[in-house]
Amino acid sequence: MRIGEIAALAGVTSRAVRHYHHIGLLPEPGRRANGYRVYRVRDAVLLTRVRRLTELGLSLDEVRDVLADDAGRELAEVLGELDADLAQQEREIHERRRMLAALLASPPTADGPLSPALAALLESAPPTASPAAAKDREHLSLLDAVDGGDEAQVYAVLKPLAEDPGVLVLYERLDELAGAGTDDPRIAPLAADMAAAVPDEALAVIPVGEPSATGFGRVLLDDYPPAQREVVRQLMETLATRVRAARGGTS
Repeated sequence: MRIGEIAALAGVTSRAVRHYHHIGLLPEPGRRANGYRVYRVRDAVLLTRVRRLTELGLSLDEVRDVLADDAGRELAEVLGELDADLAQQEREIHERRRMLAALLASPPTADGPLSPALAALLESAPPTASPAAAKDREHLSLLDAVDGGDEAQVYAVLKPLAEDPGVLVLYERLDELAGAGTDDPRIAPLAADMAAAVPDEALAVIPVGEPSATGFGRVLLDDYPPAQREVVRQLMETLATRVRAARGGTS
């Protein structure tokens, strides 16, 4: 068989066959006196196996490993790993489609697109013109977009807090510190009152090591002017202490 014939038989292109030769995936066949390659049935079987393995999703490096194992012992292991990867992708796609369906069923918002759980949380909060409240919404939207985890439980626990009219008063007090310095006497009392407003139930769903003034917490702190930043920093420290105490001193 010539290269075009074996390519057609195996269901690939002649270019693919040449590429497989170039990278050493397929051994070079014998050649006629005129220089043309001569392929035999064994070559066609090997090429067909390569096509089938790549169609299953294996990379060419993985195919090379499988072909190098004449007994085929590694094939079952590689296919098992591929099956697990495909199953995970299937779950992720299903979850993304579920979230997309919920977004399509909801009216668009200025904060969107948001996860259904966060959209429900923000919808439950009373309307306010507080800049500090608007900043909180932005931070939650950012966390919702970049965290990648399941925050539905966190949002559910925060819902009673978001619905509490007393929280609006705390936001107003925080707004009043927008132009203040870090030595303002209102900072510590406000941080304490804000910490007291966070229920123990909310602490139970805070990830280990949070809240923290590093990583995402650092980004949030940098988003505030000096006095407000100090309030939030003290709030985070107080909540972190409560979290450690609730978990037996672990961090």
